[in-house]
Amino acid sequence: MIEEQVEIRTANGTAGGFLYRVEDAGRREPGVIFLTDIGGIRPSQRGMARRLAGAGYTVLMPNIFYRTGEPPVIDLSPGFEDEGVQRRLTELRASLPPEAVERDAAAYVDFLAAQDSVGEGGMGVVGFCFAGGVAMRLAAARPDRIAAAASFHGGGLATDAPTSPHLLLPRINKARLYFGHATQDRGMPAAAIEKLDRALDAWGGSYESKVYEGVLHGWTVPDSPVYNQPQAERAFQKLTELFAETLRNPEGRG
Repeated sequence: MIEEQVEIRTANGTAGGFLYRVEDAGRREPGVIFLTDIGGIRPSQRGMARRLAGAGYTVLMPNIFYRTGEPPVIDLSPGFEDEGVQRRLTELRASLPPEAVERDAAAYVDFLAAQDSVGEGGMGVVGFCFAGGVAMRLAAARPDRIAAAASFHGGGLATDAPTSPHLLLPRINKARLYFGHATQDRGMPAAAIEKLDRALDAWGGSYESKVYEGVLHGWTVPDSPVYNQPQAERAFQKLTELFAETLRNPEGRG
């Protein structure tokens, strides 16, 4: 597996990141965009992206927070209740208003599509934590290329705000969606999950929305204090099944 540092030209500057691809120069794999949690690019996220690429994909992991600086974008060691951490989290979230995400979506998709190691078919996107909603925005912004989108412990996916990600469903078109929710998540409580599921039913597309029993927000990420390895393995299996069925076997899509 080759890990390569890359620079992605966007409408607002240059986003750094990493590209993961197989060593066989003549091999073309489906492209996948890996969107980090709010902690940004760091060893745990690089390991997750590398593992996904090992399942047979060319994976692009951009620094989605490039407007605020280079990785590491935040030091979470003082804890989420720390005033400085809270202030920085607010800055990171504010750097990705919906219109900026849509501009970035085009840049990420076009950059990945231009790689010699990427096939011409549909692409996938996966987002963790805050980036679950970003993954939905990418799918809505580029329905011509995004064939599958997944969110794990995504927050704020169905709110009363006019910019709530669930309102994007009509634009997502035929992409297949997967949502893996935590049992206890202040960013996506049971009422919000129900609101999202109602919107998904009304949308009428192909989706799964699952609550993972006994897990907390952040359970898929190895450096998270609430990491749950058995359930994280289940999440990875569901993610690779989603991409295999939609990107490798598109005729079998529901």
